[in-house]
Amino acid sequence: MNSRKWVRMFLTTLLLGGVLTVISSFVIKADAYQKVLDPFQLVELLGVLLFFIGLGFIFSVISQMGFFAYLTVNQFGLGVFRSLWIPIQVVLIAFALFDLVYFRYQATENGSLLEYFLTAIALLIIGLLTAKRKAKETNAKAFIPALFFMVVVTTIEWVPALRTQGHDYVLLMIIPLLACNIYQVLLLHRLTANAKRKSA
Repeated sequence: MNSRKWVRMFLTTLLLGGVLTVISSFVIKADAYQKVLDPFQLVELLGVLLFFIGLGFIFSVISQMGFFAYLTVNQFGLGVFRSLWIPIQVVLIAFALFDLVYFRYQATENGSLLEYFLTAIALLIIGLLTAKRKAKETNAKAFIPALFFMVVVTTIEWVPALRTQGHDYVLLMIIPLLACNIYQVLLLHRLTANAKRKSA
């Protein structure tokens, strides 16, 4: 795949993160808009919008760094562990989900355990749906790597927000993060397939 396609992927993912963060902020951070809309203050409103767009760009860059890091780790894992790499990924997926429930609950010492459990289940369901789509469009061997990326890598990328107090930034980050991760994992094989067809 040539550099033009990588740049296109980077820019479209960046735009996706920015747009989704702004849209999400209207609901999650409605109080920030209320302050500049009542009374209406155009300059301050533009400042709030730019802030959330910039935040979305940061979330997108984190997503892309995680994606390219995983591509490297996956190749390394295949080279070192060979057939054991798939079972190792399954174990790490289970550990990441357990971490999202138990260790988050222990760290915060507040909130409902059910809340953390539902968060892990939701992430797993989204991961399974994405991995199923990836496997359908490529091959069955892509299922576990895609699930690993969607669960384990997303959890690692999500850590900065998970460490904050309150739920606002936890929600604000996970929406564009998941969207960017899904977009990248489902776009990559399309770009590489197009490149192979053109070179044939």
